[in-house]
Amino acid sequence: MQTPLFNRNMASLAAKFRIAPPYIANFDSGSAMLRATAAYLRGEDFPGMGTTPPAAEPIATLINKLPQQVQEFIYTLGSAGEAILPQQLSDVSAEVVSQWMVSQYPQRQYPAVAIGSASGALVHLSAALDMPWLPQTFMIPVLHPEMNPDNPKEAMEWGRQVAKPLLDANPELVLHHMYDPNQDRLTLRGMDYFRVKRLRLGETYKRFLENCLPRGGTIFIVECQRTWPTTQVSDRHIFQFGALGGATPEEFIHGSDRVADYLERYNVPKRQWNPPTPDGDRPEAEWGFEPSLRNDIENFARDRGYQIRRIVFQEPEHLSPFVAELYRHWYKQRGMLANRLLVESFILLEPMWALRTGSVPFWMKFNMQPSLEWIENYLENTDPYDEIYMILFSHGVDAVGLPSIESWRQVFRRARKRGEFIGVEEDKFPRNFATLIRYYTDLQRVIPSRYPLPGSLTLEQLDRFVQETGDRFPVNWE
Repeated sequence: MQTPLFNRNMASLAAKFRIAPPYIANFDSGSAMLRATAAYLRGEDFPGMGTTPPAAEPIATLINKLPQQVQEFIYTLGSAGEAILPQQLSDVSAEVVSQWMVSQYPQRQYPAVAIGSASGALVHLSAALDMPWLPQTFMIPVLHPEMNPDNPKEAMEWGRQVAKPLLDANPELVLHHMYDPNQDRLTLRGMDYFRVKRLRLGETYKRFLENCLPRGGTIFIVECQRTWPTTQVSDRHIFQFGALGGATPEEFIHGSDRVADYLERYNVPKRQWNPPTPDGDRPEAEWGFEPSLRNDIENFARDRGYQIRRIVFQEPEHLSPFVAELYRHWYKQRGMLANRLLVESFILLEPMWALRTGSVPFWMKFNMQPSLEWIENYLENTDPYDEIYMILFSHGVDAVGLPSIESWRQVFRRARKRGEFIGVEEDKFPRNFATLIRYYTDLQRVIPSRYPLPGSLTLEQLDRFVQETGDRFPVNWE
């Protein structure tokens, strides 16, 4: 029997009141970063990733004290609790999702609108420019209990059996079935990751642009060009084994000493995985931009008299140094010291309180070695900060490529005066689940400075900064 919110008309009505369709994941980058951006544009902050109130902090603190196995069970149960049954996939509507997404934003005029790849740095850029961001990708968690996380071939065949009704009902979507037993070991015990990307704008996105972007306004197409070796399952259905983080694509496919150690650590009776053979490199499931959407945006913009700008970068984090330096430049123009760095992780970010505390935001995509190297690279090549604060996501797994908490602490040695984690119980990492709430509450406790919220930057100010910084950052503005 169909529950009321799965009914397309009821879900569409609920979306007008900012109630998310029941098949949208709360813990995904797309939905969380949309919520964070929209909250700022509504003049609000972003507690509990936009879904959990700060009043839940005592519960999170209690969970932190439980035995490891109990914590992992709660984490698995919590993520599976967001999943829908496979037979409900035919009820998913990309247009209803779009209606919910645009309902997050105040319906008023904006100087620009961004559409495309997710990025925490883009959240801060959007906040600075008073600019909504509309995701190309969203995630549908699908219930799949008792699945062995280390059998990717079985997972792909299961996806082949259940995905067709979703694709038949949504010809504007391509499905990227993402399967990562390294970083998502706990969540894969209960559900699978169905990430979908828009191939076309759709009527709701078009209507939002027509209503909120004046003629001559700018549409930024945000294009992360990261790809991954994948397997074509059927037309508009792709299987991706592994994901961006600590292990490389080669390690997922061919194994390594690190993978063997990891599987032994989790008592898996094999020393490498046996995934489906990839048949091509395609846009990465979570972060990569599917270029089919670009043509549709460009045609729409040409017909309506909008300008097109492309923000192109290779890796999700490549926009982060640019945005950090833009904020630093902005703060100095406001007569502020710009000497405080706030390092954020995955969906633990706070655009409102970054500005309220006078902090320069630097976003990392996750808690793995490449992100550690990226923040160290940034600090190596910029003027030193007096204070460095860091929020660190916990995903519950001693995964391949996970730096120790001691390695993360080394970042603080680059601060001239003070370095400190925010919301992190160091002895619990990477099972510090209370950080999902404390990133917000501790941020306000640890940093006492307060500044008034500024007016937004103009596109002309952005252009001047782009011209002045030239080729310093790995981002192309086209």
